[in-house]
Amino acid sequence: MQHTFLQISNTSIFIAFILLLIALVPLALSIRSKHEERNSKIAVGIVIVAFILELVYFAFRWAATGHAPVSNLFEFIAMFSIMLIAGYLITYVYYKTKVFGLFAIPISLILLGYGSIFSTDVAPLIPALQSNWLFIHVTTVTLSYGILSMSAVAGFIYLLKIIPADEKSLRARMLEFLMWNIVVVFAFIISISVMRGIGYQNDFLYVDQTGNNAIAEYHLPSLINYNDAQAVNHLGDNQYEAADHFNLGISLPPIIKAHSLNTVVWSIILGTVLYGILRLGFRRRLYTVVKPLAKSADLNLMDDIGYRSVIIGYPLFALGGLFFAAIWAQEAWSRFWGWDPKETWAFITFMFYTIFLHLRLNIGYEGEKSAWLAVIGFLIILFNMIAINLIVAGLHSYA
Repeated sequence: MQHTFLQISNTSIFIAFILLLIALVPLALSIRSKHEERNSKIAVGIVIVAFILELVYFAFRWAATGHAPVSNLFEFIAMFSIMLIAGYLITYVYYKTKVFGLFAIPISLILLGYGSIFSTDVAPLIPALQSNWLFIHVTTVTLSYGILSMSAVAGFIYLLKIIPADEKSLRARMLEFLMWNIVVVFAFIISISVMRGIGYQNDFLYVDQTGNNAIAEYHLPSLINYNDAQAVNHLGDNQYEAADHFNLGISLPPIIKAHSLNTVVWSIILGTVLYGILRLGFRRRLYTVVKPLAKSADLNLMDDIGYRSVIIGYPLFALGGLFFAAIWAQEAWSRFWGWDPKETWAFITFMFYTIFLHLRLNIGYEGEKSAWLAVIGFLIILFNMIAINLIVAGLHSYA
């Protein structure tokens, strides 16, 4: 029964991914065709079906595992993606803006693609995760992420429209830097997917942060490794033999997840190469390529959506990311706060949005300034989810 439920769950989220991809076609046509209203309804209808399938994934995976599917990176990122689509649908109901989906849906697709590179296997919960606060904490945080992401989408659309294609300024370079980041994420997903697809894996034996022997799996050639790591081949049943794998020789202490950092470094290298190829192909800055999609955007509406999204997402994040998290930390580790890397970055995120609202309400940061803050806020969230989760070892290393 568990296997059947997992099959239904995995199939549901895969079909949802395909439907979201398909929905971009009528959504784009709703902006540039004579049948705007019809195409818009078709697109939103497809997104609603995809969202229902994502909920099916969630329900059947819960039934299969016996606990809320939010306990590892794959499940967390999938939940984030689901909440982002929920945020988009809520935004559409209130504002009926079509251009919004052309940017919100691709972010959800990128998140699903990113999440798919992690293991989807079901494993027993470690003691720290055996708590109802796991579900309460993670769902509240991912819901806040989904809503705060809407502010970033609105901010990005605002910047695309307001910054001229031929402008040579700091803000134009910063917007192009955002496009480079997007290309790097694509390179990350593609490189890992391809290398795993062809079966590339090098194993290294090392001593982890707790002093125990551990195995690091490399799906890209080792540029960065752990101190005194030894190349091994997996023989099965936790049996290994010495091997001769490529290793550039850069070594780090186990407080840094060297195998994850290695992947990030490769992603930056490959992403920069891909970015250069795209620039040569288009012969212009990449933000000017997608700029026409924001042509019909209402700047005042984008500013309003960005602000209202933060107003709603901020208290939700405060509840889930700090208050509920502290209760769970007390239950799991007998302390409310310990400055673990994940906890520290949650506090940084909270303070950033606190400053955002202060600048907006008291200093008058509206329009373009508010848009930049919204985009930076989303980058902080992504840094927490990607860099802190992947690279820095801590109590939250399982997620």
